[in-house]
Amino acid sequence: MGVRAVFHKGVETYEFWLKVGIVLLGVRFLLGDIVKLGGVSLACVALELAVAILIMTALGRAFGLRPKLISLLAIGSSICGVSAIIAAKGAIDADDEDASYAIAAILALGALSLFVFPIVGRAFGMSDHAFGLWVGLAVDNTAEATAAGAVYSDAAGKFAVLAKTTRNATIGFVVLGYALHWARRGQGGQIGSSKSAFLWQKFPKFVIGFLVVSALATTGAFTGGEITDLANLSRWAFLLTFAGVGLRTNVADLSRQGWRPLLVGIVGECAIAAVTLAIVLLAARTFTL
Repeated sequence: MGVRAVFHKGVETYEFWLKVGIVLLGVRFLLGDIVKLGGVSLACVALELAVAILIMTALGRAFGLRPKLISLLAIGSSICGVSAIIAAKGAIDADDEDASYAIAAILALGALSLFVFPIVGRAFGMSDHAFGLWVGLAVDNTAEATAAGAVYSDAAGKFAVLAKTTRNATIGFVVLGYALHWARRGQGGQIGSSKSAFLWQKFPKFVIGFLVVSALATTGAFTGGEITDLANLSRWAFLLTFAGVGLRTNVADLSRQGWRPLLVGIVGECAIAAVTLAIVLLAARTFTL
């Protein structure tokens, strides 16, 4: 039946709420928390970004998916799932259908992480630090990463949040990279004579807001109650974002695209989880995480 025309303008505000949510998310990302992760863990985060992008890109090409759908799958799996996909859709001028299918594919295995990851962690005898780091690297959505870490232990939950938030903080830069890539191919806007002007035009401005709020939170500008309130407002903004995406999604259109994007998402997420597990186990054995 679809959404009535009178509601269309309201539904279209989902990108605004996404940006508001990301800016307010900065209140939970204290710059000093990066130090708590340690250099080895930060190196693992960087490796995860590269591995996830490579795996999803290779699988997408192997299964013959559309190039921009591949980009959205790579961005979603490497950073923060739904939020990253929505942020990237406008930056690379992707179709709504591609964004919806990428979201469905990325979300396919999210709930299973709550059950599977702790079992695997216990089987390998992972420490709280190592397990929290792995969850933060391999699980795309922050809520599921936090929950999976907390199921293992309180300490693991804290490390999961730190690692996942560090991944989230790269959203603007990864999206910018893809925006430049598609612009150079003539499918995301023209660069023109001034590259600096183009960079500023394509740079997601909400990243600056995120960093400003994060810096203020780091310096103690907010009270504990204010931090809690702003974090809750961020969650509500993301809720409105996801509702808008859902209302714009046409299930009939998605079904016509077949099973390949979903399969790429499932296989890719499993591969990323396996590779990041190997990376964390090697780091834990070498550097005693």
